[in-house]
Amino acid sequence: MQRTGRCLLWLFCVLSSVALAGQTAPRNQATSAVSAAPARAATTSSAQPHDNNFVIGNDDVLAINVWKEPDISRAIPVRSDGKISLPLVGEVQAAGLTPLALEKDIAVKLKNYIAEPEVTVMVQQVNSQKFNILGQVTRPGSYVIANSPTVLDAIALAGGFRDFAKKKSIYVLRQTATGETRLPFNYKAVSEGKDMAQNVKLLPGDTIIVP
Repeated sequence: MQRTGRCLLWLFCVLSSVALAGQTAPRNQATSAVSAAPARAATTSSAQPHDNNFVIGNDDVLAINVWKEPDISRAIPVRSDGKISLPLVGEVQAAGLTPLALEKDIAVKLKNYIAEPEVTVMVQQVNSQKFNILGQVTRPGSYVIANSPTVLDAIALAGGFRDFAKKKSIYVLRQTATGETRLPFNYKAVSEGKDMAQNVKLLPGDTIIVP
């Protein structure tokens, strides 16, 4: 009788262990699946290699990569006629296109030589977006817009004022959808910390006039 009781107790313990193991395994698997999900999501939502809102212009430097084709991949500047030239592809219009649109154009031309070409275009250096500063500054001319320059930054880049510059009468000419706008800039006031709203960030195509 005691032996029968011990056997039943042993059998109960074995069955309980099996049941617990069955409950633990799915829970561990579910935990693994949940922890893996964010990693997959992070990979899927990674940033695109280019900004599709940017429009390529003359003098911009493009990094063009064709997967498994090192002889075609290269960094190349956009010529003054707005075109680039690549092996197998020949001349391609680049200025006026977004990087994504240029990728598609290059891929179409490569299909004559490569099955399913994978092309990536990145803007390596922006040289097409410029502002102008004219008049009574040391170095008038066109300058590449970089790091969101303001009117004060532009004057410094141009070497400062000449002797007879009218520092209170400076203005920025800006093209808008409704026409040309004149933005006044009083250097004396801004340099004294007054009316800082006049020290606007420059946009491509702005022209600063220093009378």
